[in-house]
Amino acid sequence: MISKFKFVSLSVFAFVLASLIIGCSTPPTRGTGYRSSGSGASPSGYSSSIASFSAVSWQALPGWQEDDLTQAWPAWLKSCDGLRKKSGELNWRQVCAQVSNVSGSDTQSIRKYFESNFQVYEIRTSSGSDMGFMTGYYEPVMNGSLTRTSIYNVPLYGYPNAWRKSQPNPGPSRADLMSSGILQGSEIAWVEHPVAAAFMQIQGSGKIRLDDGRILRLGFSGTNDQPFKSFAQWLLDRKEITRSEATMQGISQWAKRNPDRVNEMLNANPRFVFFKELPGNVAADLGPNGALGVPLTSERSIAVDLQALPLGAPVFLATTKPLSTQPLQKLVMAQDTGKAIVGGVRADYYWGSGDAAGEMAGRMKQNGRMWLLLPR
Repeated sequence: MISKFKFVSLSVFAFVLASLIIGCSTPPTRGTGYRSSGSGASPSGYSSSIASFSAVSWQALPGWQEDDLTQAWPAWLKSCDGLRKKSGELNWRQVCAQVSNVSGSDTQSIRKYFESNFQVYEIRTSSGSDMGFMTGYYEPVMNGSLTRTSIYNVPLYGYPNAWRKSQPNPGPSRADLMSSGILQGSEIAWVEHPVAAAFMQIQGSGKIRLDDGRILRLGFSGTNDQPFKSFAQWLLDRKEITRSEATMQGISQWAKRNPDRVNEMLNANPRFVFFKELPGNVAADLGPNGALGVPLTSERSIAVDLQALPLGAPVFLATTKPLSTQPLQKLVMAQDTGKAIVGGVRADYYWGSGDAAGEMAGRMKQNGRMWLLLPR
């Protein structure tokens, strides 16, 4: 989503892994104060061909009063940074102009701002269901080096110089690329584990932690235009792993047990992703830029189907945590999109950076409901 390709790739792997895991959590229940606003009116300035919207009261949102909105406020400020640059029927500029009057450290002040300036709309699918599907994604972080060492000997590649004037379409598969010599001289950085490098390719971005403490941030630079195929599914088809092991950790453990077969597994996915170094002035604690062009915020940004929801909009999400019935009810921002994110009530939840976030993202396969917040 850092680039046009990121719009279709960053969250795909989390979706693929989540789809392989057995079990789905119990759907969230309506809050005890749930009630319609009575009018059920649809928004006058926004419509969708795959979703319908009905006005409801703020009491319709389960967990709205309990949500710590100080954690959502920085994400909304970033949304405003992107929305101020857009023109359209929705009056984002007016509501964004009001943020300077709000104390970002006062949850009640933030709650009053949203309740005064926004109308809540229940989102339903084209078939009329208010229940949808929630997955997760993340930004990989790994140790590495700018030069090849005995430890860091797995390369991450930039776009091949030989393709800059005339790129084959499609290009060679991963297996053919790795043996062709085309990639020689295009190395950007070196990491330790080939499976970790593959995960970063699938996510399309990531951070490399160098020995001197610097953070190298990599973004998408292109592909070989081959189709994506899941190597997790490849392992499952061959009964190399169980469905409960179809996670990043499970696949990494298989790779440690079968070092001589790692390339065979990785070659099951013919797609190959190239990277570029992103500007060094990007704060290391910020997430990658989403489709809105602003950094994603851990656990407060989501990817949505842009045929259903407007980019940048606040959305209230009611679902459960991965493999759990524990409620996950909070205000998030629709700052990203993805090829696998299709539907009126559909979200990919950004968990943040690193292995812990990746594990949560890979396990997330939940039912959930969504409400759209639009300017009054």
